[in-house]
Amino acid sequence: MSTAPFPHLDAGAVTRLLAPAAAVEALAEVLRDGLDPETCPARSAVPVPAGELLLMPAAAGDWAGVKIAGVAPGNPALGLPRITGGYLLLDGATLRPRALLDGAALTALRTPAVSALAVRHLTAGDRPLRVLLFGAGPQAYGHVDALLAVRELASLTVVARDPRRAAGLAAYARGIGVPETRTGTAAEVADADLVVCCTTAREPLFDGRRVAPGAVVVAIGSHEPDARETDTALVRRAEVWVEARTAAPREAGDLLIPEAEGATGPGHLAGTLADLVRRPAPAAPGPAPRLFKSVGMAWQDLAVAVAVHRAASLGET
Repeated sequence: MSTAPFPHLDAGAVTRLLAPAAAVEALAEVLRDGLDPETCPARSAVPVPAGELLLMPAAAGDWAGVKIAGVAPGNPALGLPRITGGYLLLDGATLRPRALLDGAALTALRTPAVSALAVRHLTAGDRPLRVLLFGAGPQAYGHVDALLAVRELASLTVVARDPRRAAGLAAYARGIGVPETRTGTAAEVADADLVVCCTTAREPLFDGRRVAPGAVVVAIGSHEPDARETDTALVRRAEVWVEARTAAPREAGDLLIPEAEGATGPGHLAGTLADLVRRPAPAAPGPAPRLFKSVGMAWQDLAVAVAVHRAASLGET
């Protein structure tokens, strides 16, 4: 029995078809419609000689899908992307393939969208934000785009190991409308309204005691229980938000390490992304910083992949 061919949406198509604002709204929509992230299947991680293979399946409503991602730490030295892979989008009723999407481009779109959705709910919209961003790779660029979709930015300071790449990101942000951009240092965390961590670091990037009261920190760089971008001092004093109460105890080293040290307990969570979307906005920032720790979940890939596929289908009509 023959089957109709299904489209392959390469990296350029994924980026072209769905703007960051639309990706943010796709995530918010599925949460408002009742999707429960707590029931999302856990990520499978398989060590391989080049790094790690990740398998991320999900199903919701009329759709199902699975991302197979490769994490190859040695690739950047070869001039290749660290994240590789593909996303197979399936019809939910029959599990027949409907589209194949570039997995790295999908990840580069959905992860910043998750952060931006959290930022939209955790920050006040009455004034532009001063942002300190750690990292200068694809996720850092994606986060600049996504943040601009939900908030006005007063300034962006980039902190990265490679000064040339940091300057490149600052120039990019300036070119798309951020009025004040430059490179800086981790010590400037004290002056930021929003701190965004988009790195492969395994140790804390800054002193959490220096984060200003009421500031928001977003950490997305790690999904490993023994790696973190933020320190125990920040987690201890912060109001902590996560994607799901089931996922964070499996993979969020930023939270697991302080707990193992006895600095926090398993109940040290203010709530989840679904709580933020479905409930009234949290009270105005108080003396505690707010930390949103993201590990990346399969339901997010599915939601954004469906939105990309729908945009492609509309373009064909």
